[in-house]
Amino acid sequence: MNIALINASPKKNWSASGVLLNDFKSRLPPECGVKEFFLNRPSVTEADVKDLQEFSIWVFASPLYVDAIPSHLLSCLCQIEKMVTRGKTIHVYAVVNCGFYEGDQTRVALAIMENWCVRTGLKWGMGIGVGGGVALARMSGTSFGKVLKRALNKAYSALAEAVLSQSSRENVYASISCPRFLFKFAAERYWEFRIKANGGRAKDLNKRPS
Repeated sequence: MNIALINASPKKNWSASGVLLNDFKSRLPPECGVKEFFLNRPSVTEADVKDLQEFSIWVFASPLYVDAIPSHLLSCLCQIEKMVTRGKTIHVYAVVNCGFYEGDQTRVALAIMENWCVRTGLKWGMGIGVGGGVALARMSGTSFGKVLKRALNKAYSALAEAVLSQSSRENVYASISCPRFLFKFAAERYWEFRIKANGGRAKDLNKRPS
């Protein structure tokens, strides 16, 4: 079984999409042939698509942008649609993370991926919507980061079962293992830190345009 893990974050490093893919990869049996691909630009070559088609399973990981997928990923999908070999059996799965606490904010983005599969002739498997993805990226590698991921175990298990059986399942939505009020508090403190680091003041966030 050959699996393509496709990181579609525009960030080359320290992305939540990368963290999620690495965690999912660790759950795959060693006999699986796995290769990582990166779609962080608005273009994909014919050679890249040819390489991708050597894999019977594609697992995309992407951030949520304005309740949809990032524009550069949409551009790549439109190009892949024109170059992919019709009639080839490829199962597609997707993991979309968002900065919102609620994972179900990703419903529209996952629906876009499913509709693209129908249009392209690929088989849609399932998707995972992850809330609080920004915390996963910033806390990765820390003991607290491991705690945050605990609530994702059930979602990962469902995805792994679907991938390994090349079957379709219902989408799963999950949030990080952190109370909503604490997530909100941490986010607000982070914005205050960033504005001060750039020479501003926390109260400037409340300014209205004149």
